[in-house]
Amino acid sequence: MTQPSDSSQRSDFGFRDVSPQEKTRLVGEVFTEVAERYDIMNDLMSLGIHRLWKRLFVKGCGLVPGQHMLDLAGGTGDIAALAVAEGAEVTVADINLAMLSVGRARLEQRGLVRNLNWVQANAEALPFADQHFDHVTIAFGLRNVTHRDQALQEMVRVLRPGGQLHIMEFSQVQTPAFKALYDRWSFDVMPWLGAKVAGSADSYQYLAESIRRFPDQPSLADMMRQAGLVDVDWRNLSDGICAIHRGRRP
Repeated sequence: MTQPSDSSQRSDFGFRDVSPQEKTRLVGEVFTEVAERYDIMNDLMSLGIHRLWKRLFVKGCGLVPGQHMLDLAGGTGDIAALAVAEGAEVTVADINLAMLSVGRARLEQRGLVRNLNWVQANAEALPFADQHFDHVTIAFGLRNVTHRDQALQEMVRVLRPGGQLHIMEFSQVQTPAFKALYDRWSFDVMPWLGAKVAGSADSYQYLAESIRRFPDQPSLADMMRQAGLVDVDWRNLSDGICAIHRGRRP
């Protein structure tokens, strides 16, 4: 199991540079605070488009019934529910217990309990054996990880040879005119919605800032290759608001 990297490094928390320990703490506070209203906020912020993105994401994984999938930062349960419907056995892992509890309760209310395991785990030090999963997914979670390179190495470690890593994350808008509109929405509307609906403008200010600090599409692809993946590519959704990256462990 990979050990945490040098804590003397700095990490990004939105537009602020903080210590790695502080980022982990602050991100934890953000998601604990918004867990109960997280899903409705996703619908409002994306005008419901995130549901289509997630369906495309899971369909593109090429799941085969009986395969084992690890869904990281999966506390909402959205990806897990779609993957179970494809016949996969899914382990949902999230570092945040509040998010994990809300997601598990949601799926249990829908009667989804078979082929699902729920584990509180840090993506930087996964509590799973080497070469254990056929697929690893992480949707809108890598941005919040403190040591991303380390987390990618852990994801590759737990993949079987030939297994695939699938990442869906907010990314860089491609069209300048649309980017200007998206920036206005991100920095003016999202924090306002956060205050009105989730009771936390700061949490959604962080969300908008963290997207801008996250590596762009080619940079994330390079990080995946450096972690040991091959056949890395990506697909932009909604002009790059969101991007799906995929790679294979040789």
